[in-house]
Amino acid sequence: MSAWGDLSRRYAALTVAEKLIAINVALFVLPFLFQTIVYLLGFPSVDFITFFELSPRLMQWLVHPWTLITYGFFHGSFGHILWNMLLFYSAAQIFLNLFHATRLINLYFTGIFAGGIIFLVSYALFPVFEGRYPALIGSSAGVMAVLIFCCTYSPQQVVRVLFFNIKLQYIGIALVLFDVVQIPAGNAGGHLAHLGGALMGFLTARAYLNGTRDYTLNFSGLADYIATFRSSMPLKTVYRASKNEKSKPRNTTTDQAKIDDILDKISASGYDSLTQQEKEFLFKAGKK
Repeated sequence: MSAWGDLSRRYAALTVAEKLIAINVALFVLPFLFQTIVYLLGFPSVDFITFFELSPRLMQWLVHPWTLITYGFFHGSFGHILWNMLLFYSAAQIFLNLFHATRLINLYFTGIFAGGIIFLVSYALFPVFEGRYPALIGSSAGVMAVLIFCCTYSPQQVVRVLFFNIKLQYIGIALVLFDVVQIPAGNAGGHLAHLGGALMGFLTARAYLNGTRDYTLNFSGLADYIATFRSSMPLKTVYRASKNEKSKPRNTTTDQAKIDDILDKISASGYDSLTQQEKEFLFKAGKK
């Protein structure tokens, strides 16, 4: 098997969250490889990331509209990408226990989009940013969207952080407050983008809980592209049917009612509050 074939096979075996992490890691390494090749060939140095970072200058963004999404796939340092990917992986595991992989991609990309919009609007409106034009990179807005969604949808769920058990709601509150108080301290645009992603995660979770309109954008085509190399196990998980989806056949009426009851219990008391029978039922239902 060729190296490319082996790489494709390994990629196919990843979950959708792991595929997004792999893409982020690859795009973190790519600029360094590009600079090395440019140097060895004796070409003038080119800042590769400038074609993908989001500028607060409105006219520059209009010329490069793709940067409203692409900025979320490049990071400034190893610590930057490491922290983001660790948070994303942890939050994605919780999310994928409840919802289909396509919904994760929709929320992740919508969070990046919302963070970019908040960044642009903030630099256009607030006087403190006048004459300052730092570019924005990093997936933090998308990560915050997924993480705050989980904190809002299952606030009582307990997770292990180092040596302590903490409810998700407290983690979400702490992260949002950290971004708010850090705005004057530096990287104001980045923290504002984080808050934009967090707001999208909160609104989406409330919509799911209330059975109202889904606020995320539809990135299903991009989801199919990311998951082009599929494993032999289909990416299926259980999720609560919204009002406009109830007519679509997924489970029997009895099974769907039981699933909804279990999801309500997770939302109120966390996943660990489920009995072994409930966990087994939810796991089996996700494979149907």
